[in-house]
Amino acid sequence: MKWMKFRIKTITEAEDVIVSTLYDIGLEGAQIEDKVPLTTAEKEQMFVDILPDGPADDGIAYLSFFVEEKENGLLEVAGEDKTSEQLLTEIREELSGLQEFMDIGEGTVSVDETEDIDWINNWKQYFHQFTIDDILVIPSWEEAEPENEGRLVLHIDPGTAFGTGMHDTTQLCIRALRKYITKDTVLLDVGTGSGILAILSLMFGAKKAIGTDLDICAVDAVRENKEANGIAEDSFELLIGNIITDKEVQDQVGYECYDIVVANILAEVLVPLTPVIVHQLKKGGIYITSGIIDDKEETVAAAVRAAGLTVLDIQHQGEWVSVVARKE
Repeated sequence: MKWMKFRIKTITEAEDVIVSTLYDIGLEGAQIEDKVPLTTAEKEQMFVDILPDGPADDGIAYLSFFVEEKENGLLEVAGEDKTSEQLLTEIREELSGLQEFMDIGEGTVSVDETEDIDWINNWKQYFHQFTIDDILVIPSWEEAEPENEGRLVLHIDPGTAFGTGMHDTTQLCIRALRKYITKDTVLLDVGTGSGILAILSLMFGAKKAIGTDLDICAVDAVRENKEANGIAEDSFELLIGNIITDKEVQDQVGYECYDIVVANILAEVLVPLTPVIVHQLKKGGIYITSGIIDDKEETVAAAVRAAGLTVLDIQHQGEWVSVVARKE
């Protein structure tokens, strides 16, 4: 099995934004190399008493994306066949677009061919069970530890779709959802990925959830995670398509029928999404957003207000922000 490796030289501050941006064009499972010191939680997961001192953080990061090469030499990305040159051009265009509004460092891309790696499954050695408040998040290949007895258990395998609950932005959304969900809640999850937010919403007591995503990979991830958590088939429906630009998707989703809309997406997507999604919300409905890097907080808040929504709450975790608003 052969893989094409696209390696980007950037800076640590741009890692999350670049990974999320390139995910939208079908690149998944980024390998991140940097010299950022490990957190206490990360050290605890390494089962080593004393870690050697690492090199000083120079702010430089390398992001590598692996794409399987087919027998005919083409690369399959988001269900489409492309040459390595075509994909390289797309990556450079995305990076160029990011450079217009933020510093991404050098932003150069190198391409190499490698063989015989199980990239889709190798990440599993780094994903272990963890807790979010009183929720235990656990992958299918692990057993719950005895000390976690009594917690709400979420079985999640992200696979090739984003969303494990480990990221600050996801946790901000989870806490906001828990605050506003009732037994009558009908929820729309825009950019559902692995389905974690919709599934947890149903576990919190919501009546029904609809998810939308651009990536066909979300279909398998959502189905598997629904089954793992005993979610009824008709309580969580997934639609593939761009709700911002596709009127057919908007019509399928429906208008003024959601008590809560949650969108854990980059600020650059939330700005055009908000004036569209306001029509899906019921009067009095709650709009929960995250995926917002801290220096984009006011940009999103302004877009929310411009759409006629009232900002109720702004929360921070790490360098990420959640904006919660209501449709009056």
